[in-house]
Amino acid sequence: MCYPPTARPPDVPRDLIAISGGAGGRDEILTSQDGTRFRSYVAPAAGGTAGIVIAPDVRGLHPFYEELAERFASAGVHAIAFDYFGRTAGTDRRPDDFDHAPHNQLNTPAQIQADLAAAATHLRGATKARSVFVTGFCKGGRIAFNASAEQPGLGGVIGFYGWPAPRSGDDPTAPINNVSRMRAPVLGLFGGADKGIPQEAVDGFDKALSEQRVPHHIYTYPGAPHSFFDRTFDQYKSECDDAWRRVLGFIRTGDPASKA
Repeated sequence: MCYPPTARPPDVPRDLIAISGGAGGRDEILTSQDGTRFRSYVAPAAGGTAGIVIAPDVRGLHPFYEELAERFASAGVHAIAFDYFGRTAGTDRRPDDFDHAPHNQLNTPAQIQADLAAAATHLRGATKARSVFVTGFCKGGRIAFNASAEQPGLGGVIGFYGWPAPRSGDDPTAPINNVSRMRAPVLGLFGGADKGIPQEAVDGFDKALSEQRVPHHIYTYPGAPHSFFDRTFDQYKSECDDAWRRVLGFIRTGDPASKA
């Protein structure tokens, strides 16, 4: 599992919050291209035209990602988080101990990208979002990276610790295998102490993006583990603050070094 049940998204740095009093959100049931109904969580911002689609980890639409959507909205970015399991688990809310493993084995990359497209379309219609980005975490990080190749018209994609390299001999979802088709700018954020993603895999992804001239920014936080973007990890607060600044800078200016 990417995050433990107690994990919560880190707070947006105070100087980057666009509204006072927090941002709210709501459940929305969406329909994918194949007619599948799936749950999403929409958090409109008070203003602005930037939007973001949030691809969760292996748990699907967990409260972590609903809260994350609200964090983005508080920073002035319209947000929607979507579920992966509408075809196999329905649209009801699920408990923290939901057994997600068999459902992850049943959904396909093509289905997930179709659901992502439906979420992006809904975000544009339900809010004032016009420039839409995709972000994702762990499994969702891969989905976000691949969205650069699969989803037309994106402002950019942001992957948190998504495996960039093949995990087996036959792994068509490895982002490094799709770099030649990527069009949207890429921001990748990784932990230097991630036991599952070696630095050579990150460096290889960086090199492949450079060779294909895909605009990109890859950052590794030394000593940070997989899933470091977690408010309960007090020791990584500075990394979380920096990640927020890079993400919002990337969304607002295209340059994460501007750090919003």
